[in-house]
Amino acid sequence: MLIHDWMAKNVLTVDENTSLMRATRLMKENSIRRLPVVSHGKLIGIVTDRDVKDASPSKTTSLDVHELYYLLSEMKVKEVMTPDPITLNGYDSLEKAAVIMLENKISGLPVISDDGQIEGLVSETDVLRGFIHSTGIKDGAIQYVFDLEDVPGSVTRVVQTLRDHHARVISVLTSFEDAEAGFKRVAIRITAEDGCDPQALTDELTEKFTVVYHGMDALKK
Repeated sequence: MLIHDWMAKNVLTVDENTSLMRATRLMKENSIRRLPVVSHGKLIGIVTDRDVKDASPSKTTSLDVHELYYLLSEMKVKEVMTPDPITLNGYDSLEKAAVIMLENKISGLPVISDDGQIEGLVSETDVLRGFIHSTGIKDGAIQYVFDLEDVPGSVTRVVQTLRDHHARVISVLTSFEDAEAGFKRVAIRITAEDGCDPQALTDELTEKFTVVYHGMDALKK
């Protein structure tokens, strides 16, 4: 999955001399948590609602409300922004974005073109949307989870059985971390096409393979 297909593309930006008060207002009015900071069309930093909060006087300050507003109106974005932020390209993968955000404990990344122009923002919500879409969970898919030998063709044999029963494969996810040595855990989501008998399919899969789980997620309470 490419970041370009999931990122927010209509991105509000500010320049480095924008007041912190204006930046705060822009984020609040547009329900966003971060603003790219640009200079001459090029990305030079990013300011987040957390940056604003950290820069604002604490609630125990002796300043009155007018003094607080004056302080925020005088303080510039360049004083609190993160300069030279981590960036991604629109043709990087959504999975790469997830790894970078997790490792750096950040919830969003600016996306730039090869010449440094801001193209979009990708957030943890965008990553989750992409992951949900790729699994097919919203398609009413049935999920089977297998522990299969880590040998060539093990997944192919499962898929062939699914096809023999007129099941349509929606997604295949493989993990080695939650399976015993020499095995891999494989989660496959399918939809039952015309001519598919789910019970007969389950019976054959259980007979041929180690089925850890099968069922359909209940998304509505």
